[in-house]
Amino acid sequence: MSDVLRVAIAGLGTVGAETMRVLRDNADLLTARAGRPIQVVAVSARDRAKDRGVDLGGVAWHDNAAELAGRDDVDVVAELIGGSEGIAKDLVEAALGSGKSVVTANKALVAHHGTALGALAEVNGVALAYESAVAGGIPIIKTMREGLSANRIERVYGILNGTCNYILTVMRETGRPFADVLADAQELGYAEADPAFDIDGVDAAHKLAILSSIAFGTTVDFDAIDIQGIRPISPVDLEYAQELGYRIKLLGIAEQTEAGVQQRVKPCMVPMTAQIAQVDGVFNAVAAEGSSVGPTLSYGRGAGAGPTASAVIADLVDIAADRKVPVFGVPGAALSAPRAAGIESLSGSYYIRLMVIDRPGVLADLTAVFRDERVSVEALIQSGRDPGEIVPVVLTTHETEDAAIRRSVAKIADLEAVTEEPRVLRIEAI
Repeated sequence: MSDVLRVAIAGLGTVGAETMRVLRDNADLLTARAGRPIQVVAVSARDRAKDRGVDLGGVAWHDNAAELAGRDDVDVVAELIGGSEGIAKDLVEAALGSGKSVVTANKALVAHHGTALGALAEVNGVALAYESAVAGGIPIIKTMREGLSANRIERVYGILNGTCNYILTVMRETGRPFADVLADAQELGYAEADPAFDIDGVDAAHKLAILSSIAFGTTVDFDAIDIQGIRPISPVDLEYAQELGYRIKLLGIAEQTEAGVQQRVKPCMVPMTAQIAQVDGVFNAVAAEGSSVGPTLSYGRGAGAGPTASAVIADLVDIAADRKVPVFGVPGAALSAPRAAGIESLSGSYYIRLMVIDRPGVLADLTAVFRDERVSVEALIQSGRDPGEIVPVVLTTHETEDAAIRRSVAKIADLEAVTEEPRVLRIEAI
């Protein structure tokens, strides 16, 4: 083992630059904790002329990030480029294949190729570390993989995307519509110019796929996740949630059911009394329920240069200290193929908001549909009367099968008096 851990960084955006800064500013502390110095010897980025606020003197520059994998003076490649394909994937595969450890903040890469990359790391006796890929500065990978290793994990869930949590928080507090708050989030840097991955739930699903693999000892199965984002949520839904004693959160949930592992990312109603309901703004929170420890909750900033760099460097310290654990908690040969369960196998309570023409017989038509599908209505809210106009009708149900709710909503959407696509949110018992 070298006296110095020699690192190459691919990608010098805000996270890469912050990683370099912290490595230099906290060099003495990190050397003490790692048992040896950690030194950046090479970097790669698109623009050499850009001022990143860090000193690159004495550090080799490569325009082609793939060249970092071939350097003999590099022990670890930190991949901070992003994307599940292309140069990021090529670089990680080349680095692992040449006997170099990899630290990555790339949740899409791990979610789509983690099983294969983990096997490649194992064959070559190196580390594939990705603490920074899930929930930013929250050390949830280490918590799940090591701190909870005595437990059978029964369920893992959380707020996994700070952009969505910020938008829902501001909508609830101000009553402003989704599009306006999204524009503010983009101006503040919380949302990308193209925010689709965030607001459509894909980013959260990438992270959930990784957590689910660790929780249940399975290969990563992103394609099995039922995904829905927050675009359809309106201030009206947030107001009704408040009236009913709930808050709306975009949650990623993975749980072991009789039908298999069920994974979903959806906006849902959570009781105001639940700890996770109090997590607002750009913060993330991840809960895991273990057979011995019971429920746990980890909370913190889920993104940003500082939190993400903190997690990158934590992985570098582990590698420098030669602390090595299997990529997904157990050796690759012990990972099982997950038996995926569809959301239709679940049962629970639901919130349903309808926009209907206020006229006699509408409620009778609605209740007839629910009766025929054996759905029991717990509460119904119709605020005031406005004959002939479009008004909201809100219902909550007793526990029922998801499949019955889907059939009911499909029939109701076809009723002449219903003017919009029904809004359906699952009420999560957490």
